[in-house]
Amino acid sequence: MTAHPDPLAHAHQTAQRWYTTIAHRLGTDDRPYVHRVVRTWLHLVRDRLTVDSAVHLAAQLPELLRGIYYDGWVPSKVPTRYPAEEFVSRFAAGATISASDVPAAASAVSAGLAALCSPGQLDHVFALLPESLRGTLDGVRPAAPPRSPAAPDHLRINALEDRVEALTDAISTLARGLEQLPDSEPGSGHTARAAQEAHRILLSQGEIPT
Repeated sequence: MTAHPDPLAHAHQTAQRWYTTIAHRLGTDDRPYVHRVVRTWLHLVRDRLTVDSAVHLAAQLPELLRGIYYDGWVPSKVPTRYPAEEFVSRFAAGATISASDVPAAASAVSAGLAALCSPGQLDHVFALLPESLRGTLDGVRPAAPPRSPAAPDHLRINALEDRVEALTDAISTLARGLEQLPDSEPGSGHTARAAQEAHRILLSQGEIPT
């Protein structure tokens, strides 16, 4: 009787190799911990991206990590926006670590993925995120929000940051929509879908009248 190779063996080996690289960055051999931190990083970053950008990041991942990445994804509800402090609390809860440990853990995953993905891929992803969030992912703990009478200015800055982020998302989506993907055929509607997604992003921020 001829033995058949395990069709999932290669996918499992590749995922283990990626986890080993990230575990080295985290300084641990605790695979359940590595899994929690990687899964949390993937989900939180994914949900801050537009649909188009999220799919491009997913294409960089090996099969098993791609399944983890897409688990629970709701494309109609992204991108979600909230302060960096909430990102830290969500990361801590998802990875079951303390908030003070989030910058180190998040930056370790970022460094590991940057080494494993195509050159410049994470730079492109981080460019779509607000500066305060990039700081967290790079291991810099965000400063506490001001509690002085300057709070209204702080709120205005947050609102401006959201508007700039929305415009950046819309422009990125449109630019990708104009790209001819290798597996796309003329008239496939890729550009039209990108325009619709950009329109939805701008509507969500009140940049264009409804």
